[in-house]
Amino acid sequence: MADWLTPSPEEHIQYDVDVLFGPWPSHPTDMDLPALKSHLAHHHIQTALTLSTRGALFSDQAGNTETLSALDSEDGLIPVGTVDLRDAVTAAEQLDGLVGEGVKFLRLFTGLQGVQGETPAYKYVVGEAVERGLVILQDGDPRKFGAVLAGRGADVIFLDLHVYLLGDFVLMAKQEPGFKATTRMLSSPDGIERVVESVGARHLVFGSRTPFMDISPQTLRLRYARISAGDRALIAGGNIQELV
Repeated sequence: MADWLTPSPEEHIQYDVDVLFGPWPSHPTDMDLPALKSHLAHHHIQTALTLSTRGALFSDQAGNTETLSALDSEDGLIPVGTVDLRDAVTAAEQLDGLVGEGVKFLRLFTGLQGVQGETPAYKYVVGEAVERGLVILQDGDPRKFGAVLAGRGADVIFLDLHVYLLGDFVLMAKQEPGFKATTRMLSSPDGIERVVESVGARHLVFGSRTPFMDISPQTLRLRYARISAGDRALIAGGNIQELV
């Protein structure tokens, strides 16, 4: 008898772009690296773009140091850097250090750091990041940041695209080939399908928000999406593979 708890091959994920490790005061989950690796393996997540919560909550420099020293791509964990948008003056130095270490992804915690929309700090950091060829992982409402990110030839992954904002994202994606979004909040019966039909599967990726969200419902949604196997493979990892 088949084990119905075991993910099917269609639920296996090559790349998860939204993974953190470490303590988070407002959440009961405190997932250290051994627990994270076990959790991802259980859900058949092959590779995760990961960073320490310290970089978001306390110090970007300390967080980046911890991320780089703790992660090993051979273990399926690719380091993601960050900068503190409240101290944008030092961002260029931080970005140079990340690029020097081979980091290709930069996550911006605009919501947590209270930087919303077209502020001088945000525009400056985005410009410096794009100039260095970094892929930006952007939280929050895509509509608040799209204008700054557009027109730069930037690769951007929106981590919090809600299904209610799908129409606006599709309009942006039609003009920006580098704009992508995770499927995490596309929970309507046809959210994934609408993006694929409108602008193509190359504008979607998988991001679970581990350890704060359950992975299983998200992999099941992708499994049962009415899209081709080729499109599913792009979302589950092919699109990120090209950036890596």
